[in-house]
Amino acid sequence: MTDHALTADELTEGELVAEELTEHELTEHEPGGRGIPEVAGPVGPFEPPYYSVVFTALRTDGDHGYGETAQRMDERVAQVPGFLGADSARTPGGLGITVAYFRDLDAVKAWRDDPEHREARKRGREEWYERYVVHVAKVERSYGRERERAAGVADGGE
Repeated sequence: MTDHALTADELTEGELVAEELTEHELTEHEPGGRGIPEVAGPVGPFEPPYYSVVFTALRTDGDHGYGETAQRMDERVAQVPGFLGADSARTPGGLGITVAYFRDLDAVKAWRDDPEHREARKRGREEWYERYVVHVAKVERSYGRERERAAGVADGGE
């Protein structure tokens, strides 16, 4: 892993230093009012092109300040110009996946370079993750569908 900051000229799709991006910097849609509004389903779709940062991780046991830091990172990433939103899910066994969406690589880089975020990533490597993988991808196509509910149908499908 590298800890140096890339210049704008060094930053390309293939050189994004993906290992510097970790899950707590993105978001989890959990009840309880984290910085990014809870949603009933996936965010988007967004108008392409844009970038997705996919973070898959296996957590260590215990919180060790993770929850508080994750909430703070959610608040900060929401302030990054070009941040579009994020989806996240976690298994009871600690495997999590978060996909964050950014308008462009400048937005991804701005988040990567945030000073509080850098410190949180360091703690993630030292305390919170047994293992993680990051993928950064350019999205060329995006679409979605939401099922229409019949009038009078309850959320429980009854």
